[in-house]
Amino acid sequence: MWWFQQGLSFLPVALVVWSAASFVFSYITAIVLHHVDPLVPYISDTGTIPPERCLFGIMLNISAFLGMATMYVRYKQVYALNPEKSKIIKLNKVGLTLGLMSCFGLCIIANFQKCILYYIHVVGACLTFGVGAIYMMVQTVLSYLMQPEVHSKDIFWIRLTMLLWCCSSIVSMFVSSVVLYSGLYGTNLVQKLHWDPQENGYTAHIISTVSEWSLAFSFLSFFLTYIRDFQKISLRAVVSLHGQTLYNTQQSLVTEEQTLLIAGSI
Repeated sequence: MWWFQQGLSFLPVALVVWSAASFVFSYITAIVLHHVDPLVPYISDTGTIPPERCLFGIMLNISAFLGMATMYVRYKQVYALNPEKSKIIKLNKVGLTLGLMSCFGLCIIANFQKCILYYIHVVGACLTFGVGAIYMMVQTVLSYLMQPEVHSKDIFWIRLTMLLWCCSSIVSMFVSSVVLYSGLYGTNLVQKLHWDPQENGYTAHIISTVSEWSLAFSFLSFFLTYIRDFQKISLRAVVSLHGQTLYNTQQSLVTEEQTLLIAGSI
C-alpha cells in the first residue's frame, strides 16, 4: 500500500496538488495568451480574462469542496481523540466553523473576478486568507494542547512555522497594497494587468504580488502537515432503513438491518 492510500491521507494531498495546479495552469494560460506580465502577476489577475477565467473558477470551486472535506475529517479526528476534553472540543468546533467560512470565501474568489466585482472579490479574499489564518492558528493551538499525548512536539512547531509564514505574508501584502492603492501612483490600478518596471509604484506592486503568492502557498503548505495524521483515520457511513419499501405506507421499522457503505474505523 502506497503512503497516500493509507487512511484518508489522499484528501490533504488532493487539496494541495489541485489548488496549486489551479494557480499554475491559470498562470500559464494567461502568460501564453499575453493577458498578464510573466513576472509575478496577482493570482487573481491570472483568472480575470477568458479562457483562464473559466479554468480558474471551476478548479477553485473543486478546491473549496476538497477543503471542506479535509477540514471536516480533521474535526472528526480531533473530536475522536479527545472525547472528554471540553476545552479542545469547543476549540475544535470553532476551527470547523472558521474553516468552512474560509472555503466559502474561496468560492467567492472563484466566481467574482477582481476586475469585475472588486469589493466582493476582496471580501472573498478576506474570508479565505484572513479567516483561514485564524483557522490555522486554532489548529496550531489544538496541536499544542494535544502534544505530547496524541502526537509529538515536532508537528506543533511545524504548524507554528507555517502560521508565522502565513501571517508575515498577510502583513507584507496588506502594507504594500495600502501603499500601492493609496492614490500616490494613479487611479484605477485594480484594472491594470500590465506593468512597466519603470513606472511609479512598480516596486510596491511586486512586493504585493510576491506576498500574495507566498500567502497562498503558506496556506496550502499547512495542509501538508495533515497527511501523516490522516493516515491514522478512516470514516464510515451506516444507513438505517425505516421500511422494507419506499411507499408511503405503514411498515414495520427495520431496526436490526444496517448496511455498511464505507468500511473503516477511527
